[in-house]
Amino acid sequence: MELEFSGAVWYWRGPAPWYFVTVPEAACRELKAASEVVSYGWGMVPVSARIGSVSWETSLWPKDGAYIVPLKADVRRRTGVDVGDLVTVALAVDLAT
Repeated sequence: MELEFSGAVWYWRGPAPWYFVTVPEAACRELKAASEVVSYGWGMVPVSARIGSVSWETSLWPKDGAYIVPLKADVRRRTGVDVGDLVTVALAVDLAT
């Protein structure tokens, strides 16, 4: 399964701060169905992600009925993105696992 969408980078200040992009609602429905096959617990969905030419392995986090893509510091540095930037994210979920 492959998905591509655009979204704004946002920052969560919690006890362990992170940067994220929220997956749009329509794509979340597809991911929810796939999560029953690929999730390794807590609803986390392992994916290959890409912004521009930068690719990385991560897991989508379930949040408030949606999924969010975590952006590690290395990914933000390599892509040059920051809070509020609009990015296009490509995701690939391996349903064969």
